[in-house]
Amino acid sequence: MSSPSAAPPAPNNLKRIVAASLIGTTIEWYDFFLYGSAAALVFNELFFPNSDPLVGTLLSFLTYAVGFAARPIGALVFGHYGDRLGRKKLLVLSLLMMGGATFAIGLLPTHATIGSMAPILLTVLRLVQGFALGGEWGGAVLLVSEHGDARRRGFWASWPQTGAPAGQLLATGVLALLTAVLSESAFGAWGWRIPFLLSGVLVIVGLWIRLSVDESPVFKQALKRADARKADAPAERMPLVAVLKHHWRDVLVAMGARMAENISYYVITAFILVYATTSAGVSKQTALNAVLIASALHFAVIPAWGALSDRLGRRPVYLIGAVGVGLWMFPFFALIDTGGFGALLLAVTVGLVMHGAMYAPQAAFFSEMFATRMRYSGASIGAQFASVAAGAPAPLIATALLSDYGTSTPIALYVIAASLLTVVAILAAKETRHRDLADVSAETEDRAHAPAKTETSEDARAV
Repeated sequence: MSSPSAAPPAPNNLKRIVAASLIGTTIEWYDFFLYGSAAALVFNELFFPNSDPLVGTLLSFLTYAVGFAARPIGALVFGHYGDRLGRKKLLVLSLLMMGGATFAIGLLPTHATIGSMAPILLTVLRLVQGFALGGEWGGAVLLVSEHGDARRRGFWASWPQTGAPAGQLLATGVLALLTAVLSESAFGAWGWRIPFLLSGVLVIVGLWIRLSVDESPVFKQALKRADARKADAPAERMPLVAVLKHHWRDVLVAMGARMAENISYYVITAFILVYATTSAGVSKQTALNAVLIASALHFAVIPAWGALSDRLGRRPVYLIGAVGVGLWMFPFFALIDTGGFGALLLAVTVGLVMHGAMYAPQAAFFSEMFATRMRYSGASIGAQFASVAAGAPAPLIATALLSDYGTSTPIALYVIAASLLTVVAILAAKETRHRDLADVSAETEDRAHAPAKTETSEDARAV
């Protein structure tokens, strides 16, 4: 497409917007990953104490998966209002919901106190977490993508993506510190609550920063044009309807692209805490330390992959990650089976570096697929609906395969199959790195929101 029609924002303003998105996503992913780590380490004993240890882990991962089930609903609701009202308002709401649910988990009585109500309440709070996260991702990456310019969009939009490893780093670091300084009994009795309660402080910081940034200029321009059209087209189609009508292929591509990225990530960071401790004889502390260090490196490589996508394109970089993570799965488990910390660290680090090649360009890639007034809905639906089939059951499926077969081979094949699916999706996609978000799909957007079957040439030219 043509070069951006609007001048890029001042560097300081853009950095503030990137910081607001990054800090918000870090907090939200901290809350989400904290639950996953706790599910692998202590929730089986605290909320499902009458089960076999591995069955208890399966049940705790099942409540973990429930959060993913709520993410598509959050994507639909937040996407709809985010395309109607703006990105900023919905991002503030998602942060409040996620932080409140996480703080409440820290106060939740266990099975020993209130019996079966404990896992029920835990599941409800997990649903709130998932609902909030379903709306968080799309808004955060769009706020940056729509402020930046096309030449470096891959780099700048990759920074909110670093919120995932940053949240993982923060959650794993807090848990690693607590398991190091507390006895196992103290951690199980009350220590596990501390990282959940810390979420309340983090949310206050995140809100203070997010409230200080402006709404996306691209969205504000599109909203003005939509208001100007209301005299001739009073009934604007719902963003969801417009997305499914005009961008259904892009939604399918986004869902396929998420398969390898989502499944590999949760196998590498969440399931590993089960596999390393039960099959490889590695202590919980050692496994946590490996994920902690690898997450720091993951954080560092994501902006580098994002910058490379500005030079090579979104598709080539994404393909490197999809193929790489598939090829790495058998060496990944073989290294863990050695039981050595160095081998474990190498396994996780290489896996996350390959994952970063998919995750880094994803924000810009998905943003560039959709027109402005349906971008929040389109990007969120594509990303979050895929999470139900990908990330949600990944630790559950991997744990069940380990229980049934007692070997890592079927788990590696499971990830490889997801990689093949992602490769097909990316090969079917169009390259998007030169698109201007103010102009992308201009005619499509006007048709999507015009109730009449015919439109004037002036309408067709508007975004």
